[in-house]
Amino acid sequence: MLTQPNSSQPSTSQVPLCVDLDGTLIHSDLLLESFLLLIKQNPLYLFLVPLWLLKGKAALKAEIARRVQLNAAALPYTSPFLTWLRQQKKLGRHIWLCTASDQKMAHAVAHHLGLFDGVLASDGQTNVAGAQKAQQLLQRFGDRGFDYCGNHRVDLAIWQHARAAIVVNAGAALEQQARACTQVEAVFKAPGASLKQAIKALRVHQWAKNALIFVPVAAAHRLGDMSTLLDSVVAFVAFSLCASSVYLLNDMLDLEVDRQHPRKSKRPFAAGHLSLMFGLVAAPVLLLAALALSLTLPLKFLGVLAIYYAVTLAYSFGLKRLEMIDVLTLAGLYTIRIVAGAAATAIPLSFWLLLFAIFIFLSLAIIKRYAELHAMREQGKLKASGRGYQVEDLALLQSLGTSSGYISILVLALYVNSPDISVLYRHPKVVWALCPIMLYWVSRVWMQTHRGHMHDDPLVFALKDRISLLTGVAAAAVLWLAV
Repeated sequence: MLTQPNSSQPSTSQVPLCVDLDGTLIHSDLLLESFLLLIKQNPLYLFLVPLWLLKGKAALKAEIARRVQLNAAALPYTSPFLTWLRQQKKLGRHIWLCTASDQKMAHAVAHHLGLFDGVLASDGQTNVAGAQKAQQLLQRFGDRGFDYCGNHRVDLAIWQHARAAIVVNAGAALEQQARACTQVEAVFKAPGASLKQAIKALRVHQWAKNALIFVPVAAAHRLGDMSTLLDSVVAFVAFSLCASSVYLLNDMLDLEVDRQHPRKSKRPFAAGHLSLMFGLVAAPVLLLAALALSLTLPLKFLGVLAIYYAVTLAYSFGLKRLEMIDVLTLAGLYTIRIVAGAAATAIPLSFWLLLFAIFIFLSLAIIKRYAELHAMREQGKLKASGRGYQVEDLALLQSLGTSSGYISILVLALYVNSPDISVLYRHPKVVWALCPIMLYWVSRVWMQTHRGHMHDDPLVFALKDRISLLTGVAAAAVLWLAV
């Protein structure tokens, strides 16, 4: 939102307009963006970063910039502010990009926008920020010889020498401080990083998938055992915190890919609604909290949680780009939640349960990829960005996914016909009713996916879908009657 408290029209002035980049022109920080690109390219660079930092912040930025390729077109620009800058440019105003980011990154942005008459940026020796930036602007334009667009308290050192301030993406407090330094020509209000955005980034709604931890307890008919149930609850919380840690890391590593996706582009980090620093701090904190809770459970659970985290990291760094390996990994990550539930409660795992889980979760994992590819086709794209699939694979994926879903029902039917079922159920023949219920649900979910109605993770979809919930109630009733 733009407010212009002054009646004058500085846009017609020939006073140069100097524009900050991080947090002002874009809703992000190029140092953090490039750092994440570097780590995604090769995680071992993480050990070199402290050595580069010893040479100074400017040197660190230059070392990272030399090794990554920034896609300036994918950055989350501050749209209203950018529109205003274009208007100023049309009025003949000279506009300079003045940033502490490395010059390679700054020139990439300047080239993409085609808006700037010049660039001032860090060059590997000098970090052009705060007082250093103010000094360079004074040398080039003179005291009160330029207007400056900024968003941070460090910009106050520059506004003290600017003819006017343009406050972008900042709070009321900074706006008041800017007015104490100079006149404020315009204000572009920040969207605000609300608690809602943080919760969205943590993907709290995805914690529903961790309810699979309770499956071993339910399958063993021990939901009434409070001690066992409490262990399952602790395991659920630990797994949820660990999962959120991974979600944060995954979203930060997938910024460029997510920004090309119709729905994922609205994620807090991709859209620039939440600071990347929040993710870099919250991810390890959540992981440590998960590990602390795990220490109250059997050691096997900690081992399972470690495997989950390691596999998820491998998925984020590369497995997700390998066709079929990605869906098999996703199916394994679903199944490992059941394994974790058994490990937390010392309940022996059932062969039938694991076999059923592997096939049904493979079907659901393929649904997830099919839905993404379907959305890409609707956009006219031939290939899913960051994945190994092409639009031509849709028919094959549907065949593989439905087959896997129906095989899981075959496993269920074989279990119902085995002597093992009589240990837990007094009326095992009643369990046969689960087969047509599951046949209906798997078929319906795939039908919805084929029609382009699958916009969530399949398990999350099931928890939101009224018919899926009714199907679940019917299945629970069958099991209750069979006991």
